Amino acid sequence: MTIIWYLVALALLAIPFAAMVFLPLSKSKPILLIFFLIFIVFMYGPMVTMGVLSLQGTTGSMTLPAKELFSFHWYSELQSSSSVMVSVRQGIGKSLWLSLIVAGITAILSLTLGMAFRRAFRGSGLLFYAILLSLMTPGLLLSLGLSFLLYYVGIQKGEGTMGYLPIIGVQAVWALPFGFLVMMSIFNRYDARAEEAARDLGASSVTTFREVTLPLIWTGVFGAGLFGFTLALNEFERTFLVSGSIITLPLQLYIITSSSVLRPYVYSLGIVTILLSFLLIALFLVVSAVTGRKKARAIEEDDGSTMNTSSLHAAPSGD
Repeated sequence: MTIIWYLVALALLAIPFAAMVFLPLSKSKPILLIFFLIFIVFMYGPMVTMGVLSLQGTTGSMTLPAKELFSFHWYSELQSSSSVMVSVRQGIGKSLWLSLIVAGITAILSLTLGMAFRRAFRGSGLLFYAILLSLMTPGLLLSLGLSFLLYYVGIQKGEGTMGYLPIIGVQAVWALPFGFLVMMSIFNRYDARAEEAARDLGASSVTTFREVTLPLIWTGVFGAGLFGFTLALNEFERTFLVSGSIITLPLQLYIITSSSVLRPYVYSLGIVTILLSFLLIALFLVVSAVTGRKKARAIEEDDGSTMNTSSLHAAPSGD
């Protein structure tokens, strides 16, 4: 029976491809639109369902139909003094702290790698694929390998400040390729003539980077850091075997779902996490929009001053 369902799924996936190949664009558009809407429902439907179930009252359950809707009881439950909620809040604090560190590391390393890959160098192709290798490495295998390495070198997991280093390491390795690809896309559209003009005017390399390069690419650096923060905040697989006694939010959720009776506060916690991610995305969009306006305004002012200077030089001398 399972094989039949797989065949049905493959047949459904083949429909949009067949529509694009064998039908004219005017007739294939409705079919593609229907499949796009199905994809949107498949992607955001669980979030909407989770949001509805998180608004249940005290008699709410983990499944539909929802009961006593439009109550914030389970959100207020997140602030209770029960041992489970105290552990959840501690996990949130640890995850936020770790995510901020990983975001800074990802932003800095992505920036330096992006600067290095602006020009080809010996071994650049091999290094490029080595950086992207962590995208293809299963998270549990990476966590298991690092766990064995820590055991053989005698480092105790999850003890003291040093116990956070393996977690930061595996999360940064996971986030770095995403930030690196962001910076590569930024530098592919970067106009190096602005740096050349600054050097022609006598600016040093440090001044050129600080006054010219960084202001032009800093939205990409911010985006790389945002990738690091979001991926670290939700990371479970790579953290699972190297965390020791340090329990982050994803690990705490795993403990709750595997060892206790589930209640709708799990949905409330999930919605809070999703809203935090959406807030970060909105912040990135706002920063990008503001930076884009400033760049456009600076270009307009520069063009205006250039035109004024050119008109002065072209004015008749009065002889």
